[in-house]
Amino acid sequence: MLNYVDRGTIASNGVNGSLGTCTSSGTCTSGSGIQGEFNLNNFEDGVLSSAFMVGLLVASPIFASLAKVNPFRLIGVGLSVWTLATAGCGFSFNFWSITICRMLVGVGEASFISLAAPFIDDNAPIAQKTAWLAIFYMCIPTGYALGYVYGGLVGTYLNWRFAFWVEAILMLPFAVLGFVMKPLNLKGFAPAESKQALISEEMAVQEVQETSYYIIVTRQTYKLRMKCTCIDLNQFSRFIKDIKALLVDKVYVVNVLGYCAYNFVLGAYSYWGPKAGYKIYNMSDADLIFGGITIVCGILGTLAGGYVLDLMKSTIPNAFKLLSVTTFFGAIFCFTAFCFQNMYAFLAFFSVGELLVFAIQGPVNYICLHCVNPSLRPLSMAISTVSIHIFGDVPSSPLVGVLQDAINNWRETSLILTSILFPAAGIWFIGIFLHSVDRFNEDSEGQVTEVDRSNATPLLEPRVTETSDSSAS
Repeated sequence: MLNYVDRGTIASNGVNGSLGTCTSSGTCTSGSGIQGEFNLNNFEDGVLSSAFMVGLLVASPIFASLAKVNPFRLIGVGLSVWTLATAGCGFSFNFWSITICRMLVGVGEASFISLAAPFIDDNAPIAQKTAWLAIFYMCIPTGYALGYVYGGLVGTYLNWRFAFWVEAILMLPFAVLGFVMKPLNLKGFAPAESKQALISEEMAVQEVQETSYYIIVTRQTYKLRMKCTCIDLNQFSRFIKDIKALLVDKVYVVNVLGYCAYNFVLGAYSYWGPKAGYKIYNMSDADLIFGGITIVCGILGTLAGGYVLDLMKSTIPNAFKLLSVTTFFGAIFCFTAFCFQNMYAFLAFFSVGELLVFAIQGPVNYICLHCVNPSLRPLSMAISTVSIHIFGDVPSSPLVGVLQDAINNWRETSLILTSILFPAAGIWFIGIFLHSVDRFNEDSEGQVTEVDRSNATPLLEPRVTETSDSSAS
């Protein structure tokens, strides 16, 4: 939630602010917020929205590949970086300093994004998987909405810098919790204890005569050194093999392509929405209005999407059907909304449109998790996250800024942006006709742990671990 509150905060009019203006009569008003203090044009302002994605893009695959380590320890490391970087945003003194801090914020977020969804998918009841994922991804619109309101209030009554400092203080306990929480393992990966046991077993040497003892130890040391070199090469080759497995999976590729087009629009909406609403309809409380719409429609839409998919029976083709239908009709309502001159008509149609487009969160992530082998799920989520950002909201915010600088008409800019939702619906429609297999229950190569599906108290009770050999017996 705090991750997305931060994104909404920097997009709010109270924190993001505006440039100073001068009238023809010579009356000038000073700028406000980040844009006013650092004198940023719309392109530079849009870069701030995308800057944190650079860190997220670089760090997501790294955290995913390290998933065999205690996931909560990785989350603790990432959230510590996030806390320091967010505090740094409050101390920034120019465009480049705040840009670098925003990049580091992305590094911190990467640890959480790659590992949280597979963990939830492991522990959710089978009949409610999509609903649980929907509740988790409900934090996206809710966080943005709270960020709009929070940033607007802090920027108005205090100073935009305080917004980042308070966020850092609030995140600190969660960073500490990541280090002290009891280790939990993901489906498809062996626990650290079992790996240590295997190494210890290889190092064990029976008691023999002193001469034989030293010979055996020397041989074992040489073998272990050679094995370490082979492990490094094997890990890299396995990573490349896993990437290829994802790229040749048509279901996965189509799902991510549609998600990229969708996120191109939603990313720009989330950053430029309050400012566009203020300019087009003269909304004096744009942060509060957009925050209210987003939090209500985001929560209801996200939960409804997961609930409807569970009612339809959670399958990959059904998920594609839901994605294409809700995105298509959501695009119609959002496009029509920007055509109205009346603010209340705009708000009514835009609210319905947001309700529909937010319904995709559960289904789209269900496909990412279930169309791949269990051991590939962290990497699947990481590559999905990297893709939707590098082809979605990373370029969209600066490009919308460039478009607005060129045509200087927020209504036309918004209509052009919204039209991209139609190709997203079309891409997901193709997925309905692809051959798909739910691979969640497939055994992973080298899998040691077996996930406890009882779901009684997954955070408190230790998991039952068995070797594959003992399971077979």
